[in-house]
Amino acid sequence: MFWTYIIYSEKFDKYYIGYSIDIEGRMAAHNHPKNKGYTKKLQPWRLVYSKSFENKHEAMKYEKYLKSLKSKIALIELINNDKL
Repeated sequence: MFWTYIIYSEKFDKYYIGYSIDIEGRMAAHNHPKNKGYTKKLQPWRLVYSKSFENKHEAMKYEKYLKSLKSKIALIELINNDKL
């Protein structure tokens, strides 16, 4: 199973959208002190939404769709209304 997820950094009011086969492990990596990626400087992260898919292609396609949303407000509305 693959996951598309949205995490949120309350401290910096930023969202990050990604996909993974291991969502729990990925969250641990995003919040790990030795993380060297983009998400390190915006820690801590909180998972605000996730959706499962049967295959990697569908998860990546949905990730791309979410990233195409032009407005953070639109993303928040979708999360709150659970229409994702």
